[in-house]
Amino acid sequence: MLSVETNATVRFKIIFQKLYPQLLVYAIGIVGEEEAEDVVEDVFAELWRRRNETEMGDKIQAFLYKSVYTRALNVLKHRNVTAHYLSLVEGIQEQRQHYFNTSHPHQNLENLELRGQIELAIDELPDKCREVFKMSYIDGMKNSEIATQLGISVKTVEAHMYKALKSLRERLAQVRKAI
Repeated sequence: MLSVETNATVRFKIIFQKLYPQLLVYAIGIVGEEEAEDVVEDVFAELWRRRNETEMGDKIQAFLYKSVYTRALNVLKHRNVTAHYLSLVEGIQEQRQHYFNTSHPHQNLENLELRGQIELAIDELPDKCREVFKMSYIDGMKNSEIATQLGISVKTVEAHMYKALKSLRERLAQVRKAI
């Protein structure tokens, strides 16, 4: 007679061999080929971790399809956040470039005022956002380097940068209106 562990392992292998190709095609339809395999592998990895506590009965196929769908949606959401974050970074870079390319005397005075407002806006950021922002823009560190140094995930670094850039963009939009 097979032990519970061995029985769960055998059931997992059977389910994996039967459903992996189908789930992969399903995931490709949602997130594309590049990330589909990761999505399906993540779902099966989670099922493997819980193989002794998850009933692998008749409804496992529906459960796996739902899990792939949910994980694929999370990938799409992350893509959107990343794309928005990159557009914010580009906007800040454009403003920064415009600032440094200005050479008229009256604009230099406005730029000094704007620079002061930028520094004030940075100082008003929440502590972690300010720290991450300065490490990125002042120290020129990459997100992965910041994450390692601070002991946080890259996604947390991205979230802090997103929050910082959004706050700075809103604050600087108000300042530009006043100038």
